[in-house]
Amino acid sequence: MTSRERWTVYPLLFLAIGLAIRAAAVPPERFEAAQVDGLKATRLVCREIMVESDDGTVLIHMGRVVGAGGGRIEIKDEHGIDSIAIGTRPENRDGAVECYDEEGQPADCK
Repeated sequence: MTSRERWTVYPLLFLAIGLAIRAAAVPPERFEAAQVDGLKATRLVCREIMVESDDGTVLIHMGRVVGAGGGRIEIKDEHGIDSIAIGTRPENRDGAVECYDEEGQPADCK
C-alpha cells in the first residue's frame, strides 16, 4: 500500500470506527424502540414508570420524583394535576400520604 493510499484509507477507517462507537455509546434522547401493546414479566427492574394518557398527560408517576428522596408514587387527574402522592421526603425517612385539592395544592386527606 502506498503512502497516498494510507492517507486515504486510515482516516476513513478511524471515522467509521468512531461513528460506530458513538452510535453504541450515546443513546438517543428519548428511547422509543421498545413499544409493545402488552408485557408479561416475572420481575421488572427500572428507575421510573410513567403512565400517560393518549394526549401525553402524565397520569401516574412512580420513581424518585422529589429531590433526592426515596420512592414515591404520584397519581394525577386527567389534566395532569396532582391528586394524591404516597412516598417519602428527602428530609426524613417517614412515609406519608399526601392529598391535593383541584388546583394541585396540598390539602387534608379525607
